[in-house]
Amino acid sequence: MVDKVQTLTNVNVPVANPHRWRLVRTVITQTALYGTLIFFALLSLLPFFWMISTSLMTGSDAQVGRLVPTTALQFQNYASAWNEGDFGKYFMNSVIIATVTLTGVVVTSVLAGYAFARIKFYGRNIIFTMLLATIMVPETVTLVPNYLIVRGNIFPLPFGDQAVWFVSGNSWYDLLAALTIPFMGSVFGIFLLRQFFATIPDELWEAARIDGAGHLRFLITICLPIARPAVMTVVLLGFVGSWNSFMWPIIITETDTWRPLMLALDNFVEDAGARTHLLMAGACITIAPILVIYFIAQKSFTQGVATSGLKG
Repeated sequence: MVDKVQTLTNVNVPVANPHRWRLVRTVITQTALYGTLIFFALLSLLPFFWMISTSLMTGSDAQVGRLVPTTALQFQNYASAWNEGDFGKYFMNSVIIATVTLTGVVVTSVLAGYAFARIKFYGRNIIFTMLLATIMVPETVTLVPNYLIVRGNIFPLPFGDQAVWFVSGNSWYDLLAALTIPFMGSVFGIFLLRQFFATIPDELWEAARIDGAGHLRFLITICLPIARPAVMTVVLLGFVGSWNSFMWPIIITETDTWRPLMLALDNFVEDAGARTHLLMAGACITIAPILVIYFIAQKSFTQGVATSGLKG
């Protein structure tokens, strides 16, 4: 009897391995997480797929609302959209508007961001807080005041010769100045560069002072090369905002002299309805520069956003 008990106690009973179950739970969790992310990524890409697909359809297929073309791909829709919508003129207008606006945004953001981060002056924190508070103000609230200012109804604007291409008389209505000057100051750009400049060690400033450098030289030779990712982020965001601008240009312009590319899409909307296939082809043309610039500056954009909030 004793031998039987000893025999039973010597039998190896399988014990659950905790590491194995932990591995199984990890695999299940990661599979569910990545599956959810992939699902929402595909869901977010669906409008882009529909836009590209519709741009390659015939007019009849686009009006029916098909998801994929039922006939041969109509690549000539892009040429038709470019020619019929006069995209060449609107495209150059957008390039000029974006270039002038970005120049002002970079200059004001760099100088103001450096001043708030590195120069101590009375009321610095109060002014910076008030500046940040303007981000919470919706764009529609400032639309009418900005319109009245640009029309010269609030205070007189700089006078200029009628031949000057960006200033004419007492109003900037339907001129390049109205499309660029109001957007040369970016609160988010100032905030982003201020956060980045604040991470620069004080030892570099002290070493520059020993060499006789002032704030301007320190900014140009030391800070700007280090802050290149943050500056590229400001440029990218400013370009996207300027390129995609629609509401303000359609309000402040009367002719197509300085209207940007986004307003060219309105040429495909008629009383009888929209020519959807050409409209989507034009939309593909308008977003192409944004995608190209983003993929070129993607690394700097990610690095600038990730490193700009390390120090408050």
